Amino acid sequence: MRAHIVFLLFFIPFSLIISSSNKFLVNGYCHGHEHSLLLQLKNSLIFNPTKSSKLVHWNQSDDDCCQWHGVTCKQGHVTVLDLSQESISGGLNDSSALFSLQYLQSLNLAFNHFRSVIPQDLHRLHNLRYLNLSNAGFKGQVPEEISHLKRLVILDFSSKFISLQNLKLEKPNIGMLVQNLTDITELYLDGVAISARGEEWGHPLSLLKGLRVLSMSSCNLSGPIDSSLAKLQSLSIVKLSQNKLFTTVPDWFRNFSNLTILQLSSCTLKGFFPKDIFQIHTLKVLDMSNNQNLYGSLPDFPPFAYLHYLNLNNTNFLGPLPNTISNLKQISTIDLSYCKFNGTIPNSMSELTQLVYLDMSSNNLTGPLPSFNMSKNLTYLSLFLNHLSGDLPSSHFEGLKNLVIVDLGFNYFTGNIPSSLLKLPYLRELMLPFNQLSGVLSEFDNASLPVLEMLDLGSNNLQGHVPFSLFNLRTLRVFQLSSNKFNGTIQLNVLQRLRNLNVLGLSHNNLSIDVNFRDNHDLSPFPEIKDLMLASCKLKGIPSFLRNQSKLLFLDLSSNGIEGPIPNWIWKLESLLSLNLSKNSLTNFEESIWNLSSNLYLVDLSFNKLQGPISFIPKYAFYLDYSSNKLSSIIHPDIGNYLPAINILFLSNNSFKGEIDESLCNASSLRLLDLSYNNFDGKIPKCFATLSSKLRMLNFGGNKLHGHIPDTISPNSCALRYLNLNDNLLDGSIPKSLVNCNKLQVLNLGNNFLSDRFPCFLSNISNLRIMILRSNKMHGSIGCPNSTGDWEMLHIVDLASNNFNGTIPVALLNSWKAMMRDEGVLRKELGHLFFDIDDNFHPMSFKALLPDLDKHVSMNLIKLLANMSRSIIDQEYAKFKILARYQDTIIIVNKGQQMNVVKIQSTFTYVDMSSNYLGGPIPDVLMRFKALNALNLSHNALTGHIPSSVENLKHLESMDLSNNSLNGEIPQGLSSLSFLAYMNLSFNHLVGRIPLGTQIQTFDVDSFAGNEGLCGPPLTKICEPPQPASETPHSQNESFVEWSFISIELGFFFGFGVFILPVFCWKKLRLWYSKHVDEMLYRFIPRLDFVYEQHEGKRYKTLKWMY
Repeated sequence: MRAHIVFLLFFIPFSLIISSSNKFLVNGYCHGHEHSLLLQLKNSLIFNPTKSSKLVHWNQSDDDCCQWHGVTCKQGHVTVLDLSQESISGGLNDSSALFSLQYLQSLNLAFNHFRSVIPQDLHRLHNLRYLNLSNAGFKGQVPEEISHLKRLVILDFSSKFISLQNLKLEKPNIGMLVQNLTDITELYLDGVAISARGEEWGHPLSLLKGLRVLSMSSCNLSGPIDSSLAKLQSLSIVKLSQNKLFTTVPDWFRNFSNLTILQLSSCTLKGFFPKDIFQIHTLKVLDMSNNQNLYGSLPDFPPFAYLHYLNLNNTNFLGPLPNTISNLKQISTIDLSYCKFNGTIPNSMSELTQLVYLDMSSNNLTGPLPSFNMSKNLTYLSLFLNHLSGDLPSSHFEGLKNLVIVDLGFNYFTGNIPSSLLKLPYLRELMLPFNQLSGVLSEFDNASLPVLEMLDLGSNNLQGHVPFSLFNLRTLRVFQLSSNKFNGTIQLNVLQRLRNLNVLGLSHNNLSIDVNFRDNHDLSPFPEIKDLMLASCKLKGIPSFLRNQSKLLFLDLSSNGIEGPIPNWIWKLESLLSLNLSKNSLTNFEESIWNLSSNLYLVDLSFNKLQGPISFIPKYAFYLDYSSNKLSSIIHPDIGNYLPAINILFLSNNSFKGEIDESLCNASSLRLLDLSYNNFDGKIPKCFATLSSKLRMLNFGGNKLHGHIPDTISPNSCALRYLNLNDNLLDGSIPKSLVNCNKLQVLNLGNNFLSDRFPCFLSNISNLRIMILRSNKMHGSIGCPNSTGDWEMLHIVDLASNNFNGTIPVALLNSWKAMMRDEGVLRKELGHLFFDIDDNFHPMSFKALLPDLDKHVSMNLIKLLANMSRSIIDQEYAKFKILARYQDTIIIVNKGQQMNVVKIQSTFTYVDMSSNYLGGPIPDVLMRFKALNALNLSHNALTGHIPSSVENLKHLESMDLSNNSLNGEIPQGLSSLSFLAYMNLSFNHLVGRIPLGTQIQTFDVDSFAGNEGLCGPPLTKICEPPQPASETPHSQNESFVEWSFISIELGFFFGFGVFILPVFCWKKLRLWYSKHVDEMLYRFIPRLDFVYEQHEGKRYKTLKWMY
């Protein structure tokens, strides 16, 4: 035993000595020469000692440089040098001591601030296997000498600031760089400007047989992805995001059996995504986001799939979510937002226990919300903008203690707000707007929601008082309760409790907001509000504390009782972007402030009592609405020169007069211009034809404009959707160049003095929905025998009060396809007819707005909105987009009354050809207009029977066939039209019994007046039973001839011929006769009147029967 102890006492120290000796042999003691080189390197570098954790500790007194931070040695030689994150800003040049470290195998200079080119002498480090210059601030061309580092295995020039692209790889190009780097396994070039086409970058890379990592995001690469890359069977990571590849995803990606990460986001990919890629058993990360033209669907996932991260955001993936999604047992992130997935959310998703992030917002998902209470790590849940419905059971959210953000807005959820949601300890954002949630909000426990920053319950059916305990949530930044049914009074100074509050929304409830405070000294501690929504809150004045809100961005005080002038200080709020003071009783601008600098982009002062001149228009505004006031002028009449960014301008329903200023044509961004219902006169400026490439809506109706409509619209340059010139004094013809406006949906030229034939050329505009030509001097037939187009969308046609003649053409009616829509189609089209100024209306995408704005405006918006929450920005944007949806207003004659239709139903179908000179029978094809709501053919010269198939017009509400020459009986089928509320058949030649039926019997006597042959209720005339035919003496002798009558008739015709033949043969006598007989008939018959008609270029006065 003693021997063993002696042995151990000897052996253990000896072992330690040997171990220490071996360690010295491996790491070595720093060679004096390399010690000196490192000190030289330190002294040449410019760095910040306060941020350095390595260089600052290098000391000459410490002889063993191998022990210095960032230095690793082998056998006394420096082999690894890590100077990353040392805040180095310069001092690395071609004479640097760094390049004399000949044994260096690994060099890491990442995350510094060199701001210089990459030194050419790096090639002297010929033993380098690892080179990392990522995010180091290098710029300029990558030197060709890098290609001499033949032993490189890992090369990293990437930058996280990929938009800057400070480094370039053009001369040499990618091929020259990698031609000698045959040992490369990992290549990171993200953010390096390469600018190469598919084969130019694909083929050189295909020669790197051992390549495992290819990371080249944002390199200005073009497609297609070269097929030679299929040779790289060792690839495990492929990152090519943010390149404009304009290609499909290659099928051969599925053959990469080692693939773990595939990222191709924002690559303008197209076509269908190969489903087999989902089946790669090693795949952990798949990111195809932001490829709007990439189509696909989710597969049936195999059991035990390894996918951890799935991002298909903003693609065209569609179809249902498979039940096998539950096989993704390892999945932590799912982002399927802004796609087109439909169907219900599978209940099997509740089995995804590793889920941390779930975003399926903006799809077409339906049905109830499944429970995610088994996903204990879930922190983010967003399903907004779908069609989800049903209650939100409290049990669904129990145990989800890690939830930070919940966004279920813009759905159809009903019932109460789950109590468990209001008890989550880490919840920061709770967004449930635009649902159908109801009930009363209870008072909160003091311990509830300790870190809640955003509470958005707007646009629901919540009621009762606003819980006072909400104002004790000291961390609250966003407090949105607008558009509910809350009641009671709120003292606005209660906001002083919420020191972090940025957004307050109490609009459109039944609340009274008290802005009168006893102590004005309490105004200063108000929080810095950025968005204040107090519309319809019974305010009597503009809250004075707003004067000090220098960071206010959005202010909505509309629909209150605010009177008096608009205070001058409101225009001086330098951050204010949006101001809505509409629907108040404001009277004037406090003073003229035209030259005031302002960031205001949206101003709505409509429906007030403003009068006099407009004295303030913000320079960079893109939405201005000053309509429905008493404004008479603008301080600067050449307003168009002062609005470089204007998109939407409403000046309608005021008292403006004079000519329309041509400077409006200089507002090149203008998309909507409404000057209707003013006193503008003069001619329409011809320059508006050049604006048509941007202009969507143009409304000059209700003025005193005269002259011709400009006919100078060029092909492929018209973007007009809506053109309203109604109720002016315009003459001439309908401009033929309108045919170039192939997206036109509404054309209203009614109530003018236009003299033209029926505009058959408009049939080539297949999108035309509304055509109003009433009360003009249009003439001729309404047939279009040579027309090649179809009016397939047309569902409102008003040709009344013109001089059209001839029959109603069957071919024309057959081309009006939209009027023949059946019940199923109509049900899908419910809603009001509106027109977007934007081609791609998406109510939740703020990003879509920026490219259409003036550059100064968009940059300023990005700066001012930098710290605003995405949800609030998107909601404000959605409100703007709704404001930018133009609703048509038309005047029609319906149910015997002239009415102004403000909100037109998209299914409303209307035909009015009244007060013309149309003859012939009512075409049977008209009875195939199943969608027809109103039909007016009155005051024409129609003949024949009312078609018995009138019973097919099941949606008919109004029918006027009065003052024609219709005969025969009233069809029995009329009594089956249950929606028919108005019918007028007066002053025809109808006969027989009025059909019995509940509907017809409700019409008064006037509906049948002037038809002497009609009888039965509601008329007092009783129908007589039919009489049997009596036998006459003539029937006994059918060959009997009354020669006495024949002799009288022959004498009459002979005498008449003696008188009339000279009239026909002698032109002068014929003209004298025609003139005096017409004048005699005009004097004695009151319903005859003279009208003027054009024929072969000459004008004639003709006597017409006036209805």
